[in-house]
Amino acid sequence: MSASPVSLAAPRAAPAAASGGSGRRVLPGFRLSLGFTLFYLALIVLIPLSALFLKTFTLTWEGFIEAVTSPRVMASYRLSFGASLIGAFLNVIFGGIVAWVLVRYRFPGKRIIDALVDLPFALPTAVAGIALTTLYSQNGWLGKLLAPLGIKVAFTPLGVLVALTFIGLPFVVRTVQPVLEEAERELEEAAASLGASRWQTFTRVIFPTVLPALLTGFALAFARASGEYGSVVFIAGNMPMVSEITPLFIVTKLEQYDYAGATAIAMVMLLVSFVLLLTINLLQAWTRKRGQSERI
Repeated sequence: MSASPVSLAAPRAAPAAASGGSGRRVLPGFRLSLGFTLFYLALIVLIPLSALFLKTFTLTWEGFIEAVTSPRVMASYRLSFGASLIGAFLNVIFGGIVAWVLVRYRFPGKRIIDALVDLPFALPTAVAGIALTTLYSQNGWLGKLLAPLGIKVAFTPLGVLVALTFIGLPFVVRTVQPVLEEAERELEEAAASLGASRWQTFTRVIFPTVLPALLTGFALAFARASGEYGSVVFIAGNMPMVSEITPLFIVTKLEQYDYAGATAIAMVMLLVSFVLLLTINLLQAWTRKRGQSERI
């Protein structure tokens, strides 16, 4: 008497059930994993941040206000956050174009260009700063071409913007690139077949798809740029009230043994960055929710 199909299939399904949710898991259970996660985050993130706040609280309120609102500190805030925002915005535009070209076109040297996008990741920040300073100085390859036009990059706020844009480009490209690769091109073809122009296809089909990724890339590029030190300190010129970035001013405070003043400025940078990143994340979540509701 031959076995029924059900009896033959049962032994094969048994191992899968044994390794599923009711059986053993490859990794430890939820409680142990959560405990390890909280311990690791506390060790790496929470304890250093708490030390930052505790050191700042040694100042009186008047001393704190004086430390974080002096004219020199305010000028460094404007340069650091302003250049970071502008650099992140430029990277959203041009980084999005780079990601589009790498995904949608085939051309000789594509792999080389794709690898060059990660160059700011691979270069040590000091090496990147020295290289940019050499290129954009008055005797550099690019600087001597810009000098007759009256454009000076090295040792100016413009040099700070160039350095922050340089280090932020990979964050946007590598965030947008996977989204473009997974995008359904049939939607673009359907829009074209229905008579949509290229601009309408971009604004109503492509842009809403990549907008959350663009916002994520913007947030990552801004966060990276706002605390950058090594690649900026060489090209900035470090002139107080002109081209001095906040991270450099913090280092100056530490060299003067003003630890409380340095941590106070660092805490302000941390809070401002947190508020901006939280706003961007909320906007990103709203964009995704709106996109899902429109699909429904």
